[in-house]
Parts: sequence; C-alpha cells; structure tokens
Amino acid sequence: MKLKFRYYAVAWAALVVLFHVIVFMTPNELKGMNKFGSSFWVGYIFIMLTFIGQLFVAWLAVKDDGITKLFYSIPLIRISYTALIVMVVVGTLSMSIPKVPYWAGIIGCLLVLIFAVIALMGAQAASSIVTDIDEKIKNKTFFIKSLTVDAESLMGKETSAAIKDEIRRVYEAVRYSDPMSNDALNGIESQITLRMSELVESVEKGDINLVSKNAKEIIVLVNDRNRKGKLLK
Repeated sequence: MKLKFRYYAVAWAALVVLFHVIVFMTPNELKGMNKFGSSFWVGYIFIMLTFIGQLFVAWLAVKDDGITKLFYSIPLIRISYTALIVMVVVGTLSMSIPKVPYWAGIIGCLLVLIFAVIALMGAQAASSIVTDIDEKIKNKTFFIKSLTVDAESLMGKETSAAIKDEIRRVYEAVRYSDPMSNDALNGIESQITLRMSELVESVEKGDINLVSKNAKEIIVLVNDRNRKGKLLK
C-alpha cells in the first residue's frame, strides 16, 4: 500500500506542477489589469490547501495495509477528489476575474472547504464504525473458525480410517455450527476446547474407543452451544 501511495504522490506532484505552470505562465496583464491581485492569491492559497488536504486524505486511506481498510476508505477519497475539483473551479474564478472582491473569493472558497471538512468527518466516522463492527465480528467468529481449522488439521494427519471417521463427524458438526460467539457461551466453549484437547490426545494414542467417546461429547456440546446461541439472538 505504501508503494502505491508513492506512485500516487508522484501523480499528485505532477498535477501540482501543471497547476503552477498554467497559473504563472499565463500573461500577467489581463485587459489592462494585473492578475496578481488579492482575489488571485485568495484562490491560489485555497486551491493549494485543498491539494495538500487531498494528499493527506489519500495517505490516511492507504497508510494501513489491507484491502478491507482501503475499501472502507473509498468514500473519503471520493469526497476529497470532489472537494478538490470544486475548489479548483471556485478558486480559478477568483483568480481569473480581477474584479471579484477578495472577500467574495474568501467566502466562496471557505464554504467549499467547510463543506468538504464536514463531509470528510462524516465519512471517517462511518468508516470507523464499520471497521469496529468488522473487528467485533472477527473476534466473535474466531472460536468456531479456529476449532474448524483444528479439526480439519487433525483429520488430515490421521491415517486410521475408523479414527478419521470420528474426527470427520466432529469436523462436520463444527463446520456447520453458528459462527457467532457470545459472552454467555464462554462456559460451554471452554468445555468444547477442553474436550478437543482430550480428543487430540486420544487420537495420538490411537485409542478408537476413547476417540469415539470424546467425539460424541464434543458433538453434544457443539449442538448445545448452537441451541443456546439461538436463544441469545
């Protein structure tokens, strides 16, 4: 992501250079009036502030690695682009029309900047809320996902057909379980974790009777967890 931001920064710098070339290479005198008046500098300063702000927003969007984080930051990038375009239009009008009072340019550009900041704050707040929810979901689904991986790994290591069938029963029960956990399920999930450890030990011993016993207990506990989970929804 940081490498991509470097490429983006190069493109951003090219646009800034192009902006300056267009602004300062045009004739200084327009219809007998010097273009470098108060209104010109008002538009120029606000446009440059928006350019810098847009680069900062882009950095915020890509500073954390991860496609999900970038996806949630897309509204921020869109708003910053829109604000930059609108500011360029309003600022250019202030810069190119010498008769425009400087205070009118300040008001126009300031309104664009204020609305952009408000929109960006709203988008950032929404992104933070969605990110927090996503993190909570990951934490609440970790138990079942981890248990599924453990059962699948154990099944893949076993060579005995009878023992593998018992492990497969556990795997299927866990795999199709409700992935969402709840604090009220901590007790039964602790029991499942304990029984899973005992299942691993019995598999290592190759004791089919003990494997079958542990597998049945895990399946019963998983089914109880699922039923209790439904009551909590």
